[in-house]
Amino acid sequence: MISRATIDKIYQVAIIEEVVGEFVHLKRSGSAYKGLSPFANEKTPSFFVVPAKGIYKDFSSGKGGNVIDFLMQHEKLSYPEALRWLAGKYQIDIEEDQQSDEQLQEKSEREQLSVVTEFAARYFQEQMHDSEEGKAIGLSYFQERGFRDDTIRKFQLGYCPDKWDAMTQAALEQKYQLDYLVKAGLTRERDGKIYDFFRGRVMFPIHNISGKVIAFGGRTLKAEKDIAKYFNSPESELYVKSNVLYGLHLAKNSIVKHDMCYLVEGYTDVISMHQAGVENVVSSSGTSLTEGQIRLIRRYTPNITILYDGDSAGIKASFRGIDMILKEGMNVRVLLFPDGDDPDSYSRKHSSEEIQEFIAKNARDFISFKTSLLLEDAGNDPVKKAALIRGIVESIALIPDGISRSVYVQECSRLMGMSEAVLMTELNKVLVTNFKKEKKADVPNEVPLFDDLPADGIPEGVAEDFSIQHQEKDLIRILLHYGEQPIEISLINEDGHEEKHQVSVAEYIISNLESDEITLESAVYSNIYKEYVELIAKEVFPQATNFTQHQDQTISGESSAILISPYALSENWQRHFIYPETEDMHLRKAAKDCIFRLKLKRVQRIIIDLSKELEAAVGDDEKYDALLQEKIMLDKARAEISKYFGTVIGS
Repeated sequence: MISRATIDKIYQVAIIEEVVGEFVHLKRSGSAYKGLSPFANEKTPSFFVVPAKGIYKDFSSGKGGNVIDFLMQHEKLSYPEALRWLAGKYQIDIEEDQQSDEQLQEKSEREQLSVVTEFAARYFQEQMHDSEEGKAIGLSYFQERGFRDDTIRKFQLGYCPDKWDAMTQAALEQKYQLDYLVKAGLTRERDGKIYDFFRGRVMFPIHNISGKVIAFGGRTLKAEKDIAKYFNSPESELYVKSNVLYGLHLAKNSIVKHDMCYLVEGYTDVISMHQAGVENVVSSSGTSLTEGQIRLIRRYTPNITILYDGDSAGIKASFRGIDMILKEGMNVRVLLFPDGDDPDSYSRKHSSEEIQEFIAKNARDFISFKTSLLLEDAGNDPVKKAALIRGIVESIALIPDGISRSVYVQECSRLMGMSEAVLMTELNKVLVTNFKKEKKADVPNEVPLFDDLPADGIPEGVAEDFSIQHQEKDLIRILLHYGEQPIEISLINEDGHEEKHQVSVAEYIISNLESDEITLESAVYSNIYKEYVELIAKEVFPQATNFTQHQDQTISGESSAILISPYALSENWQRHFIYPETEDMHLRKAAKDCIFRLKLKRVQRIIIDLSKELEAAVGDDEKYDALLQEKIMLDKARAEISKYFGTVIGS
C-alpha cells in the first residue's frame, strides 16, 4: 500500500500538462491547453487541460479527472500502477510492503501480463549482452546491420536463446506464473510440454505510447524456408496491434516538432532512420494500416508521408489503408526510394540532412501519385482507364474538406486529360451515395412517445426532462468553484427589521437544502456533497483538490469534469477595455438560481408521482382526497417557485 504522504508528493510534483502532453499534442488556449481527444475520433479539438486546477476534461467522450485518472483511463493502468508510473517519471521513491503470494494472485490480468512482459524484455537484453550465444548470434546480427550500441540499447533489442525452454524456466524460477507467460505469448505448450515461443530469434520489443514494453517481434536468423521470418506476440489484454505503432514512444516529440510523421513498414526501417537522426518515423509493423493507428498519428500531426521501397505491388495493396487516412482528413504524401533501396538501407548510407532533403524533393501527394501509377497500368485500355478514374474519384470523395476535393479534381483533370466538369459530376454522384449510406447507418432506433410509456416508468433516453441530475451537477459545480466566496444576504430580526449578513456561498446553499430536508439523488453528487458538508463541520473549508485528487476515482473524475468549461471569455475583450459580466460577479443570484432550479425539479418529480397515485386511488375516496390536497399544495409551491424565474405554470 502506497502511503498518503507519498501520494500527496506525487500530486504536488506531477505536472499534468507535461504528462498528458506525452500522449496528446496540446496547444495553449488562454490559461488552458487543448488538443484532439485521445478517447474519441474527432477533427475539432475538445480535449482541455487546466494546469492551475491540475485537471483535464474531454468533451467528446465525457471523460475527465486528474493526472492519475488520465493515466488510468488512457493507459489502462490500475491506481497503484498510475502512481508508480508518475513516481518513476519524477524520480520519487516509493516504499512498498512485501507482497504475499495471495496478494500477487489478486493483481489484475493486465498488471500480471505487464510484469512478465517487462521481465522478458530484461531477460532478452541480458542474454544478448552477457551470454556467449547472445553476443555471437544476436549482437553480431544487429552490428552487421550497422546498428550502434547506443541504438541497440535505445530500442531495447535482445535475443532469445536457441534452447527449448530457457526463458520460461528462468521466469518460473523467479516466481512468475506460467499462465501469464502463455497469455503473453512468450511460452507455448505442445503435447504437455512447454517451450519458448521466440527461441533462437533476435527480439524487437514493442512499446506502448508511454514507453512500456507490451509485446515482441522476433526475427529468425535461420535460412530454412519453412520457418516464418518474423513471429509477433499474440493479442492480449495488454497488446492490441491495431492500436499500436512501432517506435511511436520515441517519435512523438519529433513528430510534433516537425509537424510530420514518416510511416514505414518494418522495425529496422524505424531503427535505421532514428540512428541517422530522423526520429519522426513509425511503423505499422507489417500489419495493414488501421483506423486506430491513423488516429494515433493524428493526435500529433495531420501530415503523413509514407515511405515505400519501390515495390509497386505492395503499394497498390496499401491503397485501402491510405484511403482511410484521406477519410480522416489528413494530408498524405508518398515517397519511392531508388531501386534496390528501402528506408533501412538508404538511411545507413546517408546523413539526416540528405534523407530530409531527398524526402522533401521527391515526396508527392497521394492522389497525384496514385493517378500516375495506375495510368501506367491502364495504358490505352478504355475499360481499365474508366475503372482507374472511378477509383481516383472514390478516393477524392473520402476527403472531408470541399476545397481540397476541388483542387484534387483539377489536378486529376490535368493528369488524365479529362474534363473537370465530368470528374466533378462523377464526384458528386459518389458523395451522394456515401451520404445516403452514412445517413442510413446513423438512423436511431425509434423512441416511444410519452403516450406509449410503460407502466413501470419512463424509458432511458426519454427521461432526461424528468431527471434532476443536471440541477444536482450545477449545485456541486457552484460549491466547488465558489463555495468559499462571501455573499451578502438579508435576514429579518426579532424586531421585524431587515439585517444584512455576510455568509459563504457554501453556507447559503447548505442551510437552504437542510431547511427543506433536501438530499441529492445522484450517488456521486451525493457523496461529494456529504464529504463537503463533513469538512465544513470540522471547520476545514473544502478546496477543489479535496475532490479532484480524491482516491475514489468516480469522485475525482466527476469533480474534475465539473470544474472545466469548454468556453472561456477571450482575453481580447479586456485589451479593448470591455469587461463582460461573469458568474462570479453575481454569486448570490447564481447560488439562489441553482437552489430554486433544484427545488422546482424535485417538486415536478413529486407531482408526476402523485398524479400516478391519484389515478390508482380512484374509487378510494379517502385516499384520493388526501392525495389531491397534497397535489394542490405542491402545485402552489411549483407556481411560487416558477414566479422566481418569471414564468407562470398553471396547476
